Amino acid sequence: MRLHRPKLAWYLPALALLVTCSAPQHRANAPRQASAAVRPASLRPAVVLRAAWGADQKHVRPGMVYDRSVKAVFVHHTDNPNTYDCKKDVPKMLLALEQRHIELGWDDLGYNFVVDRCGGIYEGRTGSVDRDVRGSHTEGFNNDTVGIAALGNFGAGRQVPRAMLEAIAEIAAWKLDPGISPLGKVRLVSSNNASRFPKGTAVEVNTVSGHRDVYQTDCPGQALYDALPWVRQEAARLREQAARNG
Repeated sequence: MRLHRPKLAWYLPALALLVTCSAPQHRANAPRQASAAVRPASLRPAVVLRAAWGADQKHVRPGMVYDRSVKAVFVHHTDNPNTYDCKKDVPKMLLALEQRHIELGWDDLGYNFVVDRCGGIYEGRTGSVDRDVRGSHTEGFNNDTVGIAALGNFGAGRQVPRAMLEAIAEIAAWKLDPGISPLGKVRLVSSNNASRFPKGTAVEVNTVSGHRDVYQTDCPGQALYDALPWVRQEAARLREQAARNG
């Protein structure tokens, strides 16, 4: 597991409006619950917390919803240009993303985690590091899932940095419930008619899926979508390594 992560402790102003992966669910309306899964501490990667990247905490709406499990991971991209500087630009990009999501009524930044092209992992939605916070990232399938957004545009023909893929795999290995294989499939039930599947429909998806698997979108871009089999294999390898090391 890689140990290096950027350490960012300054506050930067927001960029202009960002174009993001389409149509996360507005918000979840379910009772708040305590997280139940116990995950090996050795799997937790280095994460830049919200305070370190300068999150706009005062405009976050109260009433976060918590799940008791993480059954699947949905991978997104944000549609930003890929030429950003990981140290100088990422904090203001994240802040602009958060503020846009709040304006759209999603209470907070919709994704639980965001990863940059250098492999940095950032806490997105408030509390996502310590608890299973329900995000607003995948319409109809936010329940018991984690949303990870790759900062950039990874459509067909674009290169997805290896460090970014490793970061996504690290989050998946860490956050998925211990009994759920990153290589497997899981049954989820749609909670929203706006997804690919009518409300109440049971769907079998890969444990590590792309947004497009359950919503009418090209997100997370063809290049990143094509890399998801590698992400699944790497997440499984990290778990096997953690198990061997006790």
